[in-house]
Amino acid sequence: MKKFFNKWTRKFHRWIAVPTVIIIPLAVISKFSRSGAEYLPPQLEQFQSILMLLLVISGSYLYLVPYITKWNRNRSKKRATQPESI
Repeated sequence: MKKFFNKWTRKFHRWIAVPTVIIIPLAVISKFSRSGAEYLPPQLEQFQSILMLLLVISGSYLYLVPYITKWNRNRSKKRATQPESI
């Protein structure tokens, strides 16, 4: 289950990155051009914010996965090497 979730998160992160990379430069260019700002819908900024939030959440999870795995592995090794006291 964990591997499936990690793969799914990685794919999701990649597919969210594509529209974000396209939308952000378009929004910046249109804001600084004289005629572009009036043609942009206001929902574009909200959509852009949601995409950025999703990228931050999935990216931070993907960044922390190796550390969490290492921590769990070390914890299970310590449990296996400790003698059980009754």
